[in-house]
Amino acid sequence: MLIARRADTRARADFATWKMMAKLNGLSALPPDAQGFLASYKNLLEQMSEMEATETTIAAVYKAYYAEMGGAGTAPDVRPRTAEPVTDNVTAFRRPAPKPKKAPFGAAAYSGTQKRPLPVALIFACLVVVYVAIRYYWR
Repeated sequence: MLIARRADTRARADFATWKMMAKLNGLSALPPDAQGFLASYKNLLEQMSEMEATETTIAAVYKAYYAEMGGAGTAPDVRPRTAEPVTDNVTAFRRPAPKPKKAPFGAAAYSGTQKRPLPVALIFACLVVVYVAIRYYWR
């Protein structure tokens, strides 16, 4: 049963990927077996509804994957018959909420009564001056 679940999950994911690739004109980049399944899917669309054609094609891919993964005999039915088939499993993109803007450096942490910190460049310049003074003037 574990092989059957894996084969079904892989078949559904691969078929959704193949359909998206076909919509994006990337059909030639797919392997030959995927192109064959999509061709049979297009033929089934002429005979039945999209949901039925999708489920029939996924069932064919599932059987092929089940045999490929080492399943013995006929592939068991892993999906309950009462469940509605999934026609579109793409999640819509949602933008994250905008982050609040940060206040300029030192503005939020220090109020008007407190001293602002010295800039890093000024501190570095002072250290260089002290180093030069010690190194060259006090030998």
